[in-house]
Amino acid sequence: MPNILALTSSVAGDASVSSLLVDYAVRQLVEFHSGGAVTRRDLGQDPIPHLTPETVAGVRAVANTAPELTARRLSDKLIGEVFAADVIVIGAPMYNFSIPTGLRAWFDHVIRPRITFAYGEAGVQGLVTGKRAIVIQSRGGLYTEGPLASLDFQEPYLRLLLGFIGISDVAFVQAERISLGPDAREAAINQAKSPIAVVAAQPLSDDV
Repeated sequence: MPNILALTSSVAGDASVSSLLVDYAVRQLVEFHSGGAVTRRDLGQDPIPHLTPETVAGVRAVANTAPELTARRLSDKLIGEVFAADVIVIGAPMYNFSIPTGLRAWFDHVIRPRITFAYGEAGVQGLVTGKRAIVIQSRGGLYTEGPLASLDFQEPYLRLLLGFIGISDVAFVQAERISLGPDAREAAINQAKSPIAVVAAQPLSDDV
């Protein structure tokens, strides 16, 4: 039975395409892998606090003050959820050509020196290994090809952040052109479900 960490980051509530598809991905994973323990975090509705001068040492250095210790405890909890997961499902809508600030704040607490990455003689070493990630990206326009492709700072950034901590087995699924009307939105959702199901069906390390 795999452990699944499901992260949504849209601020659109029930109207969110990425959140809807994250739910679909989780259902597929549970179905294909004989159940699964699911931990959910809605980073849009229940955001992680952004780091400030009062809290940043709790993640980046030595925690001493009460705000720093609070930030350290939150970082410990979020990192614990990552290490406990076999597969991480991330819903990432495109906001201003990149990711929501709530998702960025999550990464700011999870990317932690000596815990999720370390510097060695060969350079940076990611310490979060043996994980798979499914990243579901919703976009108002078409960014996988065509004239807007050069403006996609979302997928390269997420691939970099996940790889930095050691997660290189990443599948990206796009739901695009969702701002072109209800029919385009529905078509994008339906088209994204097929690759999500294919990725969800792939064997996980805990499968018998």
